[in-house]
Amino acid sequence: MDVEFNSGLTTITGETGAGKSLVLDALGLALGDRGDTDRIRKGADRAEVCASFIVDNASPAAQWLADNDLDSAGDCLLRRILTRDARSRGYINGQPATMTQLRALGSLLIDIHHQHEHQSLLSKEHQRTLLDEFGGHEKLLKQVGDDYRAWHQAQVRLEEIELRADETLARKDLLTFQAQELNELNLQAGEIEALEQEQSQLANADSILNDSHQVLALCDGDGVAASELSVLPALSRASQLLGAMEQTSPRLREALALLDSAHIQVEEALGELQTYISQVEPDPVRLQWVEDRLSTAYQLARKHKVQASELPDLCQQLSVELASLSAEDNDADTLTERVKTLAVSYRNNAKKLSEAREKAARQFEREINQQLQALAMADASLTIALTPLATHYSLKGLETVELLISTNPGQAHRPLNKVASGGELSRISLAIQVVAAHNSTIPVLVFDEVDVGIGGATAQTVGKLLRELGDSGQVICISHLPQVASCAHHHLVAKKQKNEESNQSSLIALDKKARVEEIARMLGGERITAKTRSHAEEMLETAKVS
Repeated sequence: MDVEFNSGLTTITGETGAGKSLVLDALGLALGDRGDTDRIRKGADRAEVCASFIVDNASPAAQWLADNDLDSAGDCLLRRILTRDARSRGYINGQPATMTQLRALGSLLIDIHHQHEHQSLLSKEHQRTLLDEFGGHEKLLKQVGDDYRAWHQAQVRLEEIELRADETLARKDLLTFQAQELNELNLQAGEIEALEQEQSQLANADSILNDSHQVLALCDGDGVAASELSVLPALSRASQLLGAMEQTSPRLREALALLDSAHIQVEEALGELQTYISQVEPDPVRLQWVEDRLSTAYQLARKHKVQASELPDLCQQLSVELASLSAEDNDADTLTERVKTLAVSYRNNAKKLSEAREKAARQFEREINQQLQALAMADASLTIALTPLATHYSLKGLETVELLISTNPGQAHRPLNKVASGGELSRISLAIQVVAAHNSTIPVLVFDEVDVGIGGATAQTVGKLLRELGDSGQVICISHLPQVASCAHHHLVAKKQKNEESNQSSLIALDKKARVEEIARMLGGERITAKTRSHAEEMLETAKVS
């Protein structure tokens, strides 16, 4: 089935079992509802549902798409696939999406009011949500929630610190002492290796100098006995002999080049050796200092059970831990002040929320009571009670919100589940939904047989209310009442075709003539007469005028 909905109020009618609610089932799947394999047609491997929305660039849905990198030039396509092996896949604008994401985005695109929604209306939490949505308290409510979480986190942390105060103090004292020892040593990265090398050099300075001078003598011949041959003179003599030969052999030329190269290498080695000798001298005082420093480092390393070269990193770690224990969020006095500051911020914002709720509650009451009058509950009166909480702090503010109803003059207002009958509760729910829908930022509103249990003039009023909502947005209503259907801008009828193997439902857009026939059927049942057709035409004309 491929259906395109226009702006305004669209009603879906049809006989019981024709498939009117299949549209809502499909929307629910596209919006992340739980998917059962029994929704897959017999003989098919999978079921697939797509729902396409036009998204205003300034809408919350557009912002959500942008925040999640799923925006796509004003259009939004939700897609859901169910397979026989109970796997479910979701997509937003062609990108894989979780069911949580589908539900989050769906809540910004479409608001579905079900026939039995009045059951959730009995919950105080739901009643509070209705009031806050009506009053537009989202920012205030978020600020109160943020303040509460910050205060609660600081309060819990303060209690933890106070409970572990002695343990924390002992740890700080130990860390202070250990960090002081390491800071006094002030060992640098790589210093242990350098000290060990220097200690070895200073401890063996005499033998190093003696051996180095012997190497110098062997290389340049200075001080060598006449019977001994030194390296440089020998290389020079060898080069002279080869150079005097007639250079006819490539091998002789190569040998001469290698001897010349060796002469150069030895000269460079002598230069390096002389530089080294000039830097080495016995220094007992420096040697003692190096050995003392190494000894201290080795002792601290054994104490902390680490390698001596790891002491600089250990010093950094201890300093970080000490700083963390001394930080504001671990200091009882600082945290106490922070808790007080956060508490003041919470109370200020919570008080603003309470004042906003009080103002919104009175307006909400008035508008709901006006709708109750129109829905043939002239003696009913609804009021909203804001009751302060026993505790001074909560995530949702300083009070509970409860809708109270009186259905007869002089009767005290009481909770909905204590007073209202099933039929009354259905109408009360409808009145609240209509008022809430007028203030909704969600572009698509769907009503699933919320008109059950009413009829006559009340049904006509419901139709007018839904048409008013459709004048400023897109409203889809599944209904069994001709009074509601006649008020729609567009009319679809659900029909089921049966064959030997399966049933198939379809939605048919009705023109004026077909619409008269459908409303006449809803008025008179199977037997349609000229009188019921005339009545249907009259209802359609009346709806246009109104």
